[in-house]
Amino acid sequence: MTRPAHILMASIPAHGHVNPSLAVIAELVARGHRVSYVNDASFAGLVESTGARFVPYRTSLPLAEDPSGWPEDPVAIQELFLDDALAMYPVLLEAFADDRPDLVLCDIGGYAARAYGERLGVPVVQLSPTFVGWEGIEQDLPEVFEAVRNAPGGAEHYRRFADWLAEAGAVQRDVDAFKGRPERALALIPRALQPHADRVDEHRVTFVGPCFGDRAHQGEWHRPKDAEKVLLVSLGSAFTHRPAFYRACVEAFGGLPGWHVVLQIGKHTDLAELGELPAGVEVHRWVPQLSVLAQADAFVTHAGMGGAGEGLFHGVPMIAVPQAADQFANADALVALGVARRLDTDAATPAALRGALLELLGDPEAADRLKALAAAGRAEGGTTRAADLIEAELRSRPC
Repeated sequence: MTRPAHILMASIPAHGHVNPSLAVIAELVARGHRVSYVNDASFAGLVESTGARFVPYRTSLPLAEDPSGWPEDPVAIQELFLDDALAMYPVLLEAFADDRPDLVLCDIGGYAARAYGERLGVPVVQLSPTFVGWEGIEQDLPEVFEAVRNAPGGAEHYRRFADWLAEAGAVQRDVDAFKGRPERALALIPRALQPHADRVDEHRVTFVGPCFGDRAHQGEWHRPKDAEKVLLVSLGSAFTHRPAFYRACVEAFGGLPGWHVVLQIGKHTDLAELGELPAGVEVHRWVPQLSVLAQADAFVTHAGMGGAGEGLFHGVPMIAVPQAADQFANADALVALGVARRLDTDAATPAALRGALLELLGDPEAADRLKALAAAGRAEGGTTRAADLIEAELRSRPC
C-alpha cells in the first residue's frame, strides 16, 4: 500500500493537453493523495473538479479562444513554449518552496515541471496525451527536427533553452532529449495509434490507453427511439468555425433513411449559418461525447488524439477530417488500421462524406477490426493502471 503523498501536476493550458489526464488526477485524489495542479487561471474550474488544489500561473501561450494566435514559423512556436516554461518556473519555486512535492507529473509541454522535479531529485512522470518518441525519430522526421535546428533563429533557440536548463538545475541538459525523451512516461493513448510502436522504449514508456473517469457531471445523451443509426459529427473544441463543413454534413447525412445526426459545432459558429435543418439532425455547441459514442454507429471526427482514442474505445467506425497538428497523422493511422476513411476539409463535399460513410459501413472486415481494437485498448488498463504505475514510482522513491 502507498502512503499518501504530495503530487505536483503541471500542464500547458490547452484542452487537448489537460482533459486526457483529468481522470488520473481525480483517481489519485480519491486514493488519498494531495495533488497540486499548476495551470493558467482559465482552467481553474476544470482542474478543481478533480479535487486537486489549483495553482495559477500566467501563460504566454495563445489560449483556446484564439487558435489563430499560434505562429506558423517553427522556431517561433518553440520559442513560445520556452517562454511559457520561463513564466511557469518561478511560480513553482515560490509555490512549493515550503511544500515540497514527492513526485512530479507533467504534460509533454510542461517543461518547467520536469526541470523542477529533476532539480528536487524526485520522480518525474510525463503524462503524454499524444504519441511518444521512438528510436530513430530524428532520422525518420528530419523535416520536423531540422526545421528548427537549421532555420533562422534556431541555433539561438537551442542556446537559450540549454542555458535555461542549466540555470533551472535540470539533470537532462540535451535540449532534444529534454523535450522528447522523458525518463518515465505514461502514454494516455491506445498503442494502436502510436507510430513505430515496436521502436518505443517500453522500459521508459507504458501505454495505458485513454483514461476515463466519472463524467456524470457532463450529463447524458439519449438516443431517440426512432433512430435506427446514430452519427456523431464533432471537430473538437478549437477548430470549430467551419460552417461550410457543417452544412456539407447536414446535406450529406440529414436525408439518409433511418439515420439520426448529432452535430456539435462549438462556440465559434453562428447557428444561423447552418440554414434550415432536417428533422433528423440535432445541433449542440457541446455534447457529452462519450455518452454519444457509446450509442453511436459512426463518427465524423477531426482525428484529435482524444476523439480518435474514444472512437476506438467504443468500436465506432470513423470518417476523419483532420484540421491541424497531429490530426493528419492520426487520421492516416486510423485508415491504416482499416477502421476509418480520411477526407481533407476541401474534399469533404456532401457526396464524398456520404460515400465515405456508406463505403465504411459496407466494409465487412471493419467491424471485426474495431471489436479487436476496442478490446485491446480496454486491456491496456486506463485510469486505474495509470494511477497504479504512478504509485509504483512513489514507492520507489527514497524514504
